[in-house]
Amino acid sequence: MSTKPIFAAAVAALAFAFGAKAQTNVQTFYDFGKDRQYVTTTFEMFKGDKFGDTFFFIDHYYTNAEERKTGVSSAINGSYFEIERGINFWQDSALKDLSGHLEYDGSTWGAGIFCIGAKYFFHSPDYRNTFTAAVMYDRHLGIGAADIPVKFSGVWGLNDLFGLKGLIFKGFIDVWGNNGPKGSDGSYTKFSVLTEPQLWFNLGSVFDNHLDIGGEVELAYNFAGYTGFTCNPCAGLRWTF
Repeated sequence: MSTKPIFAAAVAALAFAFGAKAQTNVQTFYDFGKDRQYVTTTFEMFKGDKFGDTFFFIDHYYTNAEERKTGVSSAINGSYFEIERGINFWQDSALKDLSGHLEYDGSTWGAGIFCIGAKYFFHSPDYRNTFTAAVMYDRHLGIGAADIPVKFSGVWGLNDLFGLKGLIFKGFIDVWGNNGPKGSDGSYTKFSVLTEPQLWFNLGSVFDNHLDIGGEVELAYNFAGYTGFTCNPCAGLRWTF
């Protein structure tokens, strides 16, 4: 299972709170991790409406220099897609911050994953700082459910961090049941963890308020074919339309 953060978390939260139009952005990262050294692009869209909200993104992972030496002909070495639907018909009630949650994750590496559950939206009074927590039943289509078929997702967004205008700290953490990869003793691991904190600085005072510069660090446990802990730093740019 692979996932990318809801990197538009703060924008998405504001859109949900104030009924804004669709928010879209494109991100480009260079991954400095061991055995990686490749470029990733991410396209995201979020839109709130009177029935809830919709979010999706697609990642493209590009071949690196070592892969091209082996004769890989395609520039894109893999893709990952995720679409989420929040269901909330009660936005004017005391439970306005609680929503139903549907999610589908798919990639070029394996079967899709369907999730169903609920999420709760925590926020400061001005919606500048947010955290969304979701708990889901996690079904791996085509290969059966994991022994622990549960997924937890937390997404945060902090704007003007430390009082510095334009400094944004956001990211996500996912914890899910996952039968694999195998450990050193030959047994399957039971769960995986992935978190990708990001730090961005908006260049509005210098160039254009649509452009951010920053990066992320992928911290993972039992993820992407590796057992144990891995750390992969990235540097990137983001353009918000």
